[in-house]
Amino acid sequence: MKISSSDSLRDHFLLAMPGLDSGLFSGSITYICEHGEAGAMGIVINQPLDLSLGEIFDHLEIDCAPRFQDQVVLAGGPVQIDHGFVLHPRGEQTWDSSLRVTPEVQLTTSRDVLSAIAAGEGPKDYAVALGYAGWSAGQLEEEIANNSWLTLPADKRIIFHTAIEDRVAAAAAALGIDMNLMSAEAGHA
Repeated sequence: MKISSSDSLRDHFLLAMPGLDSGLFSGSITYICEHGEAGAMGIVINQPLDLSLGEIFDHLEIDCAPRFQDQVVLAGGPVQIDHGFVLHPRGEQTWDSSLRVTPEVQLTTSRDVLSAIAAGEGPKDYAVALGYAGWSAGQLEEEIANNSWLTLPADKRIIFHTAIEDRVAAAAAALGIDMNLMSAEAGHA
């Protein structure tokens, strides 16, 4: 299946339908960073880990201010859970390893962005996650066809300025729906 740029779900949200009721994806919202013929990759943006950003900095031996001791790190997905990913707005700085998702959003995987954040010199807005969500070629399209996901264009305010626990509801509201009223049963007309 060939995916054209107009068919790509890059810079979209995936909202887990109620039928997807187990594991990390239950009740999740995922930001899609890459989508093409080879598959898709995204970061789950509403599943906090029992781990703080301060603990990550301690592990990496990066000096940081006490304010980081309570900042949440997200479970970004079940793939490469030992690797860090930082979603952030694109700024004037460049990082060693970044994927330009859109002209406004980047996904950075290099340590330099974390060092800059700890020093107060990095992006002002960011989401730090361990792991990512990945789909092989055609897999995401099949899951969408099977009513596992709702899709909608992403809103940066939800990623960077909405409380983690309110992100699904905020995205669903953009579609005019309440996820709490959705049925776990899927149908096809």
